[in-house]
Amino acid sequence: MRLTQSYIAPRLAVAPAMLVTLVAFVGSIGFTVFLSFTDSRRTPSYGFVGLRQYERLFADPNWWVAIKNMATFAAGSLSSLVFGFILAAIIAKDIRGSSVFRTIFLYPLSISLIVTGIAWRWLFAPELGLESFFHSIGLTWVNFHWLNSPDTVMAGVTLAAVWQNTGFFMALMISGLKGINPEIWRAGKLDGVPFWRFYIEIIIPMMKFTFISCAILMTIGVVRAYDIVVAMTRGGPGNSSYLPAFFTVSAYWDRLNLGYGSAAATLMLATTLVVFLPAIIIRAKRGGDA
Repeated sequence: MRLTQSYIAPRLAVAPAMLVTLVAFVGSIGFTVFLSFTDSRRTPSYGFVGLRQYERLFADPNWWVAIKNMATFAAGSLSSLVFGFILAAIIAKDIRGSSVFRTIFLYPLSISLIVTGIAWRWLFAPELGLESFFHSIGLTWVNFHWLNSPDTVMAGVTLAAVWQNTGFFMALMISGLKGINPEIWRAGKLDGVPFWRFYIEIIIPMMKFTFISCAILMTIGVVRAYDIVVAMTRGGPGNSSYLPAFFTVSAYWDRLNLGYGSAAATLMLATTLVVFLPAIIIRAKRGGDA
């Protein structure tokens, strides 16, 4: 009887949380996918229209601009992983000044992306930002009109996001480095393996699951990037800085088309699953092998 109570009691304790998760999270996802096949406008409607919303979506040039920008944003965001690992390696070796790096790059974690976006919008503002500073010291050829040009606006948004996220990935990389057996570090020093070769051939392969976790988190951040676009550009100039999350919200609030926005949200979910599922399979296989 005591064994039965110890088995049932924990499950009863977590049952409310599981129920809320199923209803609020899984249920909301399922309802969104369902609405993408309906003619919902301002409010949910249950008129089934098949793939019509997806056909409209794929014919919308703004959606393809958002997809193109997401690819650019993702490619640029990869640098936050690279910089994060380099900074983690510097800090892990206790190089002089590493505490300064840690403070500088962990500081952005204390502020939201909205604040980051506003701060970087000011930095790119010609009348009071970096351009104004350089012009004041005689460097009048310097140009920081990045947010005003469709050709450079995504570079500005990506730079702000990299500044925000590098410290986070640095912290994860430090955790991964600290988890490596100290004997491996000692063996590398005794064998006289060059610093760069030791990291490339030994440390990085041992941290592959840390890199996978960082890549998953980065992908989620890229797919759901919305607040930094709102803070910096509001999708402009024109539609040149649209990202899928911004497009999805605009589909409802600007077009008052819930079904259309749900179709875009469903494709965002599919994009995330494309990254998630291989990682889940790899981790499950690892656990099975263990």
